[in-house]
Amino acid sequence: MKLPEDFERQMQDLLGTQRYETFKDALGQMPPVSIRRNPLKTTTNGRDGEETVPWCPNGVYLNERPNFTFDPLLHAGCYYVQEASSMFIDQVLRQYANKPLTMLDLCAAPGGKSTAARAALPAGSLLFCNEPMHNRAQILVENIQKFGATDVIVTNNYPKDYRKAGITFDIILCDVPCSGEGMFRKDEGAVAEWSLQKTDNCQRLQREIVGDAWECLAENGLLIYSTCTFNTRENEENIRWICSETGAEVLPVQTEDGWNITGSLLKGFDKPVYRFIPGWTRGEGLFMAVLRKGAATHEKQEQGNKKKQGKQKGKNGDLPAHNIPILRKEDFDITQRGNDIYAIPAAWRNEYDTASRLLKVMHAGIKVGTLKGKDMVPDQSLALSCALDREAFPNVSLDYAEAIGYLRKEAVTLPPDTPCGIVLLTYGGHPIGFAKNIGRRANNLYPQEWRIRSTHIPDEKTITQLI
Repeated sequence: MKLPEDFERQMQDLLGTQRYETFKDALGQMPPVSIRRNPLKTTTNGRDGEETVPWCPNGVYLNERPNFTFDPLLHAGCYYVQEASSMFIDQVLRQYANKPLTMLDLCAAPGGKSTAARAALPAGSLLFCNEPMHNRAQILVENIQKFGATDVIVTNNYPKDYRKAGITFDIILCDVPCSGEGMFRKDEGAVAEWSLQKTDNCQRLQREIVGDAWECLAENGLLIYSTCTFNTRENEENIRWICSETGAEVLPVQTEDGWNITGSLLKGFDKPVYRFIPGWTRGEGLFMAVLRKGAATHEKQEQGNKKKQGKQKGKNGDLPAHNIPILRKEDFDITQRGNDIYAIPAAWRNEYDTASRLLKVMHAGIKVGTLKGKDMVPDQSLALSCALDREAFPNVSLDYAEAIGYLRKEAVTLPPDTPCGIVLLTYGGHPIGFAKNIGRRANNLYPQEWRIRSTHIPDEKTITQLI
C-alpha cells in the first residue's frame, strides 16, 4: 500500500519509528472479519471454536469473509456485518447506561453503531438515529428496520436542526465525519482522498457538530465522541477543546490489558481516551472518548427549550388497533400519515409527536402498511419487526434457492395449498418478507430498492452458517 508522505511522517511522529513499522505492516494485511449477532432475533451464545469480540459479547470474529449478500439471514436482520473496533460502543453503554433513557446517534448511517447501541441500551429506552444525507438516511432506515426494534426514530436532519428543535437527550453519540485514516486498508479511495488540509477541514466540521450536539445534551448527559482516524487534530485535540469550551468531564471506560487498546498519544494530554490501532488491536482504526456534561451549562439550555417547544399537537390520525397484526397491541398507538399506517410505542408518543413536528422523520416504530383502496398492503418493516404477530398470516418456509430468488424480487412459487391473500415468507425460521398469493401466482412484495442486484447464482454450500 502506497501511503501519502505527509501521513507517514505524521504517524511516525505519533507512534515512533518502531511502532510505526508494526502499524505499517498491519495495513498491508487483510483486515479481520467480524459480525454482531442481533440479540432480538437470535441467540448470541458463542459456539465451539468461535472467538468473541472481547468488548462486545454479541460480536464474533470469522476466519474468512463469506459472501454476505447471499445469506438470507443477513437480510432478515439476524446479524450485522461490522468491524470489531466499532463494537466498542457496546462496552461504553453497558457501563454507563443502566436505566431507561433517550439517546441520539447524530451521524448514524449506515447504522452499525445505532444497532449496536440499541442492543446494549436498557429496555424502555428510546433511540433517535439521524443522518443528514438523504441517500445515506435511506440505507439507515433499511438497516434499522431489519434490526427489528420498535423504539427507534430515524430522522434526516442536520445537527443544527436538532439544536433548533430543542429536544434533549441523555446520551448523544457523535461518530463524526473524519479524514478516514482508520479505513485505509479497507478503502483505497480513503487513501487517495487524504490530505493534511482535509484533516484541518474535518476538525472544523467536527467542532461545529459537537457544538450543536452539546446544546441537545441533558444535565449530566453523556457525549460519546468517535472517529475512524488516527491524527491528534481530530481526536485528542478536539477532546481538549470540548473540555476547555464546556467544562466537560472525560470519563474512563473499563477495559482489559489484553485488548491492547491505546490511550492518549498527544503530549501533555492524559485524559482517558481509547484508540484502536491495527497491529495492536484486532480491528480497524477507531478513536473514542466519553464526556459528561455538568449542570452549569444546562440552565441556559433549559431556558431556550421552553421558548422553542411550545404546545404539543394532539394525536391526529389515530386509528383503532384491533386489526393491526402486531403483538401486545396495547403497547402501541396506531396512527396514519397519508396512506401509511404506523404503530408507535405508546410510551414514546409525545416524543414522536414532537419529532414529527420539528424534524424530518423518515421512520418510527413500525410502518405497518399502506392503504390501497379497501386493503392494506403490509410493509417490509412489519415483516422484520420483533413485534410482528406471525400468526396473523399464513407462513410459508422457503428453501435457500427460493429465498434468494425472493430477495432478488423474482416471481415466487408457493405450495398449491397456500391460502390466497397476504403470506409471510420465512427462511430458517426467520421472516424475510411478504408475498400476495392470487391463486395461479404470487406477487413478490419485497422492496424494490432492497433487492439483491447481482445475477450470480450462489451455491448454498458456500454460505457459512453464522446463526
